[in-house]
Amino acid sequence: MIITKNVIFVAKDATINELKSLLTAMVKPSQAEKGCLLYEIYQKKEQANTFVVIETWENDEALEGHKKSAHYAHYKANFEPFCADKSSDELISLI
Repeated sequence: MIITKNVIFVAKDATINELKSLLTAMVKPSQAEKGCLLYEIYQKKEQANTFVVIETWENDEALEGHKKSAHYAHYKANFEPFCADKSSDELISLI
């Protein structure tokens, strides 16, 4: 079953660039992973401290593999000092 997630990060004001760098470093290695159908990061135009990650995985196995990757471990170990808030939602395709 395909899994799509919407993850929102709100950076602490003084650490926008640090969080942006950490998140954008995830894109290419995540896109190269087996089972990754989509992995993109956006920055809100009107709220520069807010980033949106949209990711789609073929199945639970692919998502779990992503969570075991070295780049995911690096992100997990380093994002909290830069992040004021984080939320995640699983999305269901209507098509």
